[in-house]
Amino acid sequence: MNIFEPTFGQREAKLRYLDADFSVIEPGHYVTCAVTGQKIPLEELNYWSVDKQEPYIDAVASMKANSGDSK
Repeated sequence: MNIFEPTFGQREAKLRYLDADFSVIEPGHYVTCAVTGQKIPLEELNYWSVDKQEPYIDAVASMKANSGDSK
C-alpha cells in the first residue's frame, strides 16, 4: 500500500471491536454502518457492538440495532 496512490485510504477497513477500542485487522479509511449502510471514517467511529462485531454511525443507529428495530 502506497500513501501516494490515488486510491489510498479509499477502501473499507476490517476491524475487531473491543470493549473500549478497536484493532485494525486490514487497513482502510472507513467502515460501513450495520444499520444505515453509511460510510464511517475511522477517526469518527464512536459506536459499535462488541457482541455483534459491527459499527454504527451514531447512537440512534446503535440503539436501533440493539433493540431489534431496523427501521
